[in-house]
Amino acid sequence: MRNDRRSISERHQNILTMVREKGEATVEMIAGEFGISEMTVRRDLQILSEKNLLCRIHGGAVSLANVRRTADEKTEISVCRNCISAYAARLAEDGDTLFINGSLTALGLLDYVKDKRLTVYTNNGNVVGKRYAKGIRIRLTGGELKGHVMVGDYVMRNLLELKADKTFIGCAAVYDDGEFRYDIPTEIGINEAMISRTTQGLYILADHSKLQRRIGQDQAYGSIAYDFPYTLITDEMASREHVETLRSLGIKVVLVPLDEQQ
Repeated sequence: MRNDRRSISERHQNILTMVREKGEATVEMIAGEFGISEMTVRRDLQILSEKNLLCRIHGGAVSLANVRRTADEKTEISVCRNCISAYAARLAEDGDTLFINGSLTALGLLDYVKDKRLTVYTNNGNVVGKRYAKGIRIRLTGGELKGHVMVGDYVMRNLLELKADKTFIGCAAVYDDGEFRYDIPTEIGINEAMISRTTQGLYILADHSKLQRRIGQDQAYGSIAYDFPYTLITDEMASREHVETLRSLGIKVVLVPLDEQQ
């Protein structure tokens, strides 16, 4: 019995070492590495998880360090986006009419508006059920809901009958050639409609994680380079090389400090 316990303990330690070194390991990988059945691996992972030595996921396990790193990164991105939203709120002036697209960061600026009267037209479904300062009036564009974004011809027709002082939009990625990617290609036309009906300023909001190098062409998405003057608002953690490349293309870039929302 002692030998069995020692053997199990050693196996558990070997599994822990493997998961920690790789960051993540599947049941199949562990079974192949140590010559044990997948059922035994699953039982071992359950025991190690209950002891809080690793984190079980579907089909395998992740090291606790990896879990903490992922959580830290998500928290960091959330802070950056909130700071960008807070900065953008300062750009909206009392009495302005705004267009806001499906971006969560762009919509977030309304959380930081306290004493201004604003009229907001948006195709962002996440606005429903939210409570804002009493001076903010929300008008939905309508349209077909894709995720939380309203798209389709109905949105376009409505936008072309409207005007806004300023437009705040987000994107999925900012490439180093000055193009912006959207994961719902029809968003591009909606954004262009908003821009075409904007009289004062266009602001594109993107945290540092969205500043990416262009690597080939991904046909699954749409991208566009805007020829309307605009300001890109990102955070101070953005790659300086990427920022300087964008500025060399004539793009105005603002780096928001991470204490902006305080």
